[in-house]
Amino acid sequence: MQIGPYILRNNVFVAPMAGVTDRPFRQLCKQLGAGYAVSEMAASNPRLWASEKTSRRTDHTGEMEPKAVQIAGADPKDLADCARFNVERGAQIIDINMGCPVKKVCNSWCGSALLQHEDLVERILHAVVDAVDVPVTLKFRTGWDRQNKNALRIARIAEQAGIQMLTLHGRTRADGYKGDAEYDTIRAVKASVRIPVVANGDITTPEKAKFVLDYTGADAVMIGRAAQGRPWICREIDHYLRTGEHLPAPLVEEVRALMNEHLPAHYAFYGDFVGVRSARKHIGWYVQDLPGGEDFRQRMNLLESTAEQLAAVDMFFSSQLELGERLQYRPALRDALRDALNDALPADAAMAA
Repeated sequence: MQIGPYILRNNVFVAPMAGVTDRPFRQLCKQLGAGYAVSEMAASNPRLWASEKTSRRTDHTGEMEPKAVQIAGADPKDLADCARFNVERGAQIIDINMGCPVKKVCNSWCGSALLQHEDLVERILHAVVDAVDVPVTLKFRTGWDRQNKNALRIARIAEQAGIQMLTLHGRTRADGYKGDAEYDTIRAVKASVRIPVVANGDITTPEKAKFVLDYTGADAVMIGRAAQGRPWICREIDHYLRTGEHLPAPLVEEVRALMNEHLPAHYAFYGDFVGVRSARKHIGWYVQDLPGGEDFRQRMNLLESTAEQLAAVDMFFSSQLELGERLQYRPALRDALRDALNDALPADAAMAA
């Protein structure tokens, strides 16, 4: 799998997700087998470039290459300028967002709302491709609703504009994240263009990844929500695609070590005040399918310091060793460690819970 001059180590990618795929999370996913990861989307409005949020979203310091930044907007000039700005800051690939279905984004005629205006899509793609000397890719949806699917036309416009890779989510803008993703449109797009196509949407297991690749003929799969709390899904899928065999569940000690790496990196990236609060969702995802996870999440959310939060998470994963050396993703056991987990949090927090 190759994007421009960059040869990727595999065809299992991590999707850009707002509030999730920050630099610490992308780096962790790459360490755990992802062949490629794209940043959260950065607004093309030049008044926002210097904001703390945008600066964080485009910060790739120390990240494994290639460094890809997703940009979002509706004005061709602003998007071209934003692409140049990010390349100057170290972006090696620019990805254009025409897939986000969120109302706040679509109400500004950005994201997947752009699919209603093919002439504007064409102007945007040409403007960005002409503005930078790095590969430009496009992430989009099958159309704006099920009666107006135009992914085939968008794909051909993109290829003619010089886009070097397409990532297609198998839902329309109107679908949001409801229902099941469909792969017929991805299959048709792959058959109609000569550039790489990445399949996205509801790829949650190694078996599903293989099915989607086989059915669509896509060059790669992109994992979104399934990577939340389970970034090792990337290596699980990669291993299955190469060998047809499943990896065992991660060792508890490995995940404990990963948390002791991920959380301090998260705190350093956001600062203690924001970091302890924004880490809560990541921790919740990590523990949600583990025994005692929901009780722990509720009590952990009461903690206000990074030191308390980190110590509590470390204790939680230490307690999982009572069930075995590997993580036990069995809902029936969720309450098995209820009493033991009282020791995983400071006394005040346990009482408050």
